[in-house]
Amino acid sequence: MSSFHVQNFGCRASQADGAAIESALLAQGLAAAPNSSQAQLVVLNTCTVTASADEDVRKAVHRVHRENPAARILVTGCYAQRAPQELAEMPGVTWVVGNSHKVQIPEIVSESVLPYPELPYHGQIHVGDIIVGDIMAQHEFLAAPVEDAAGDRTRPNLKIQDGCNNRCSFCIIPFVRGRSRSAPADRVIAQVRDLAARYREVVLSGINLGRWGREPGSSMRLADLLHRLLAETPIERLRLSSVEPMDWSDELLNLVATSARIAKHVHAPLQSGSDRVLRRMHRKYRPRHYEDRVRKARAWMPDAAIGADVMTGFPGESDAEFEETRAFIQSLPFTYLHVFTYSARPGTPAAESPQVPMEVRRDRNRVLRELAAEKNLEFRRRMLGRTLSVVTLTDGALSDNFLKVELATPRAPNRLLDVKVGSLTPNGLREHNALTVL
Repeated sequence: MSSFHVQNFGCRASQADGAAIESALLAQGLAAAPNSSQAQLVVLNTCTVTASADEDVRKAVHRVHRENPAARILVTGCYAQRAPQELAEMPGVTWVVGNSHKVQIPEIVSESVLPYPELPYHGQIHVGDIIVGDIMAQHEFLAAPVEDAAGDRTRPNLKIQDGCNNRCSFCIIPFVRGRSRSAPADRVIAQVRDLAARYREVVLSGINLGRWGREPGSSMRLADLLHRLLAETPIERLRLSSVEPMDWSDELLNLVATSARIAKHVHAPLQSGSDRVLRRMHRKYRPRHYEDRVRKARAWMPDAAIGADVMTGFPGESDAEFEETRAFIQSLPFTYLHVFTYSARPGTPAAESPQVPMEVRRDRNRVLRELAAEKNLEFRRRMLGRTLSVVTLTDGALSDNFLKVELATPRAPNRLLDVKVGSLTPNGLREHNALTVL
């Protein structure tokens, strides 16, 4: 094989994993193909957080095999770790490699048969093998900077943490990603220093980002890492991706609020505003804890983006419990929401519980999306006439407080600049144009 193509599914952490795989294959001497139809090896780096994510992967396997039947397909990532046999039985799939052995993909694909005594498959890898081991024994950290998942080439995503020690009753991720582990601080600093020479903004991400540095024997926390990044690198803007509510400490919130080089953006997964539902989810906070964090973030950062993930239709969620969530969200100063319909994951406790009818789940999803749209519109209206700091993208710009901005005149991507907001777009803002707006 001389050419390959990597297609990524799912979260920023998965995107970063895909970038690391691509870098490793390039180092092995393979050439990157522009698409799967022109590649001899197609790597599908998968997500399994919902049933629809699984379905997207299966459709991709069928499409690749139909359009490029000579290609060897390697399926890796979270779906491969969870259900390897299911994927191995699909026509066209050559290898299924779990997260447990993702770092060994270049060696696995280099020949049809390879000696590999440390693998749990009798020392050999054959074409057609399933190569999946115990993810809980995984200690290697696979990471590389990756371009923004939306296709923008100006906001690289750097994964600095992987895995999760939580056991939320609905979530399969700890079982396919393993225990929490952190990239070493010196390595993160070196990577950000390198990225700062080419980019204005870097997004720090992880499966459970707020747990960075919390391995036994470590005294550093995420806020400590940020202090070092600000002191030891010239990066102009850092942005945090999702951080669990209990990890938004006063120290971390204060640092985000007071540093001119950290984006005013707080994303804290909520999942439910009902105390009873949170308990059934095995989440580690109650609504009052969450509200305290969000209200402190708004008090310290009046114009910050504040967002949350919310799930509708969790098993057993009653009309009254859903109304608690809706009212809770209504009462808080969110600027956007990521609303998800509950999807049963085999092997999780919630999947064994009585399920909410799908039409009810979807209707609740619609209600919360409409509420989120109202809150986002209110937030955008507050920005009219204001001057915002933005990073320019390949198409438009993104503000410090996470709003898409349509530029009045084109600018080169990958620049930080101040723009005055003139009007609203359907989903964002438009820069004031002094030539046409009085």
